[in-house]
Amino acid sequence: MSNNLLAGKKGIIFGALNKDSIAWKVAEQCHAQGAEFVLTNAPIAMRMGEINELAEATGSLIIPADATNMEDLDKLFKGAVEHLGGKLDFVLHSIGMSVNVRKGKHYTDLNYDWLEKGWDVSAVSFHKVMQTAWNLDCMNEWGSILALTYMAAQRTFPDYNDMADNKAYLESIARSFGYHWGVKKNVRVNTISQSPTMTTAGSGVKGFDGFVAYADKMSPLGNADADECASYCVMMFSDFTKKVTLQNLYHDGGFSNMGVSDVVMDQFISGGEK
Repeated sequence: MSNNLLAGKKGIIFGALNKDSIAWKVAEQCHAQGAEFVLTNAPIAMRMGEINELAEATGSLIIPADATNMEDLDKLFKGAVEHLGGKLDFVLHSIGMSVNVRKGKHYTDLNYDWLEKGWDVSAVSFHKVMQTAWNLDCMNEWGSILALTYMAAQRTFPDYNDMADNKAYLESIARSFGYHWGVKKNVRVNTISQSPTMTTAGSGVKGFDGFVAYADKMSPLGNADADECASYCVMMFSDFTKKVTLQNLYHDGGFSNMGVSDVVMDQFISGGEK
């Protein structure tokens, strides 16, 4: 359903890889709500080719960029402003990667070179994105900058590994840089702590299907899926949330406030095992 919530708004969406990506769903819904945007991902993702389909469907330009490379980001933001014909109203950072997770390294035996790479891609890149936009003064007043995160930043999920540390740092950057954006241009900066979602990145975490099933049984509303997260992002980009900033917003069906649920307890009560 379209209410033109984003009519006239312009932005950049990072991280659309394929149809399972939350960023892909965000792009589709932003387009449906009247926004114009540039799509971007790392050059290696461009070679997979699927993002071209999204660009065609949404009438969007693709500008490849390594989000850890300041030169790439400078070209991206300048190119987006030129293509869209004005400053930006929204930015979505939907990027995360851990080499240690990919390579199966245990948290107690991390490769620190890989740790630094994952930390740069997953968290520091958000600072680099905002610093680039700041230096180029390319955000409109009352713009909205979002990053996607996960509750492992606050609670221990052993197999989430060093990605938990990356997400904690990401959320801190949002608060710290968000203060300066608010004072300078009334731009709001928030993170959305989404339910575990079966994206390409998420499925690389050991036992991730277990995370998904457990969270669904713990949450009174069940897990939020990628389309529902996209709808929340649209709301955060819209003018209905102009005074929401520096927040880590849980979009998880209530999981974040649960201690235990009846469904989970039934697994442990005598005679209730299934």
